Amino acid sequence: MDDDAADTTDPAAGHRRRFAEEARSERPDLALLCLLLGAVAADATADDTATADAGADAAVGAAVDAAQIELDRLAGLLPYGLRTPHAWATALERLLGGELGFHGTPADYRLLESSLLQEVLRRRRGLPILLSVVWVEVARRAGAPVYGVALPGHFVVGFGEPEEQVLADPFAGGGVLSPDAASALVAGATGAPIDPSVLSPAPTLDVIIRILNNIRAWATARPERTDVGLWSVELSLLLPAHPARLRFERAQLLVQRGEFLRGADEMDAYADVVAAVEPSTAEAVRGRARAARAMLN
Repeated sequence: MDDDAADTTDPAAGHRRRFAEEARSERPDLALLCLLLGAVAADATADDTATADAGADAAVGAAVDAAQIELDRLAGLLPYGLRTPHAWATALERLLGGELGFHGTPADYRLLESSLLQEVLRRRRGLPILLSVVWVEVARRAGAPVYGVALPGHFVVGFGEPEEQVLADPFAGGGVLSPDAASALVAGATGAPIDPSVLSPAPTLDVIIRILNNIRAWATARPERTDVGLWSVELSLLLPAHPARLRFERAQLLVQRGEFLRGADEMDAYADVVAAVEPSTAEAVRGRARAARAMLN
């Protein structure tokens, strides 16, 4: 059976395959990766609620297309003739933050939906990094010199070249950040002055890694949501580069979900990987694998 046929019978596998392919492409598409991430989340929800059927599968795929169309529509609402970074930033603030009400609140940190682009477009609420994705993707479609900026603890958007860079904070409705305000954000998160290197454009895959890290942290704080922890780890493992320890994290989640043999096998596989450089860690992991298998007795 070829990949397309497999996707027909298992759309969830198709979304994961497309995510992996896009992440490994020469120029990964940020919006598409975020939307495929959201599709995997929706697939997992459908599976867990026993609602997965042809209609639900079609709805998940349609939501990806609808979100792309919405980003195009929003870009078409921006005025023509914008030339300077400040003009772009101001226009995005007026449209997205002002007229359309995109912004974030402290309560958004408690919601998984705040990390899923489809839901952020629908609710017009989200975490700083997802709201920044909206800003970047809408502005990029309209021709703006725009990119994400991964400040420590708070993601924002940059417009223009370094010598004329303008920063905007979509979480606060897109307000322009002065250099002092940006420095205060970083100092509040790290206790240290801002390092000019953090003002560089964030690579697409770094943005996706940060989003997935946020989701994994959300799930870790909620032991009952091992389903979310599992799919977020599995997507992280599909990225071209990832820490080997993610394999152990996946194995732990499988054991927590009662898949003791699969979890134990993956623990042993991880132990084999680290044995040469961390023999004590490898032996401890093998002990965890034995304990997982013993839970079947």
